[in-house]
Amino acid sequence: MPASGSFSRLPGFRDVPPEEMALRRRIFAAWREAAGRYGFREYDGPPLEPLGLYVEKSGPEIVEQLYEFEDKGGRRVALRPEMTPTLARILAERSRSLPKPIRWFSIPQLFRYERRQRGRLREHFQLNADIVGEPGPAADAEVLAVAIDAVRGLGLTERDFEARVNDRRLVDAVLDALGAPRDARSGVLAAVDKAERAGQDATRKRLEGLELERGTVAGVLDVVADGSWDGLRRRFAGDSAVLQAMSPLEEHRSILSAMGLGDYVRFDFAVVRGLAYYTGIVFELFDRAGEFRAICGGGRYDRLLELVGGEPLPAVGFGMGDAVLGEILRERNLLPDAQPSCDYYVAWVGDEQRTLALDAARRLRQAGCSVLYSLRSQAMGKQLKAAGRAGAARAVIVGPDEAATGSATVRDMTTGRQKTRPLSALAVGSGPSGDDEAI
Repeated sequence: MPASGSFSRLPGFRDVPPEEMALRRRIFAAWREAAGRYGFREYDGPPLEPLGLYVEKSGPEIVEQLYEFEDKGGRRVALRPEMTPTLARILAERSRSLPKPIRWFSIPQLFRYERRQRGRLREHFQLNADIVGEPGPAADAEVLAVAIDAVRGLGLTERDFEARVNDRRLVDAVLDALGAPRDARSGVLAAVDKAERAGQDATRKRLEGLELERGTVAGVLDVVADGSWDGLRRRFAGDSAVLQAMSPLEEHRSILSAMGLGDYVRFDFAVVRGLAYYTGIVFELFDRAGEFRAICGGGRYDRLLELVGGEPLPAVGFGMGDAVLGEILRERNLLPDAQPSCDYYVAWVGDEQRTLALDAARRLRQAGCSVLYSLRSQAMGKQLKAAGRAGAARAVIVGPDEAATGSATVRDMTTGRQKTRPLSALAVGSGPSGDDEAI
């Protein structure tokens, strides 16, 4: 058996001590608050799913990125790498009985066996929010608004991050106009998706490797390099198919501007979301300084439910991971206060007062207060020092005099002011904030 201390944390996984848990709780609270304000209902699913669920959606190459194995029943299974297939499976069974549109969100823990980078681990938590059953750009705008507000709720503003949007239908129309053959389309999309990180030379080589015509390669590079809405409109002013494909994004931007979120949104032709199942508007959220990976990514996927046996329903959604957000919040000094704290610390002078002190602690806890006390006999000075280290707002002191009168001395640990109160009334007016009338 290994010697004590020889076990190390698995690569790409995290330990979560209390100060890190405070950050996770803060992120989750902002996510739930944003989703709730838009009327989304929370759901969840199993962390272990049939392997075929992911192969059906993403192809057999996805297997190399999964924690997959054969279970004791001989089934090929995988720890879930994403939540959308689970959502599709759930809705395939019950969507016909649900009023549309369906607004659901989840905060699953996800697992991928892939190379670790800053902001990318082998496990993370993710906010997933989806609208199912509504085909128009208003649903796309609503989902993006949830994503933006989920980040704004953590203290980040339009100076810190932006949403870059595009439309896969527009991309197809542009590539058609540039002469990119359909049988090379997946390769072109992959090159465009990686263009910002790879650079122009590497992107050119990748496109040339697809045996595209020289003019097509040059056209794709020009469109990606400009990437702007006005530039695209000027270049394809005479192409009715491209202009028509721009219409949904114009409505999308108009809705977001009416919601007061227009300053967060920018068109970017290079945002294509490489996954093949996207069918319409797509988006990614990035920090404006460009220091981190994408905060969030999503878009419209109108055919996914059919792949897992459901009814043909339009759908749009996104996934937002906690790892990149945590890095950004650290960089911006927006971490929550993780110092220990409690409402009351109960102390007693001698063992004969312990029973009364524990009764006082019980009363306060029943009133909803957080309460600590020493688990062994200690001098009063040590107990009060412990109260300070615990971040107690108030100390409740029970000594011989207090015990004789059935009372306790309540001391404000910040000001030092104190007052004696009957034990029977100690919890009256108290609450989790420690806001009582004792002092």
